[in-house]
Amino acid sequence: MAFDYTYIEDGYLFKNITDTTVATALVKTGAGLLRAIVVNSTAAGAMPVYNGLTGTTGTPTIATLKASIVEGTYVYNTAFTTGLYVRPAGAGNYTIIYR
Repeated sequence: MAFDYTYIEDGYLFKNITDTTVATALVKTGAGLLRAIVVNSTAAGAMPVYNGLTGTTGTPTIATLKASIVEGTYVYNTAFTTGLYVRPAGAGNYTIIYR
């Protein structure tokens, strides 16, 4: 899969998530923009994306990628206010593009 370097030119950052641990789930604190999620390899579990610093009950959900979703780029262009927290239920390979 080719990486689209325009994200970097436009000031976007990225974080690659390959496991399900709490330590890797917090992508960004504070306000920002979720540009896209690239599913490099899928997993058997769903992947919720939260507008918050944790994934606890009551935290607003931006999106949930279903279990075994097809590999590809999913564009959101969605603002978040508190933070960006992404914690897959199964070990896949995901790249979160944000600023």
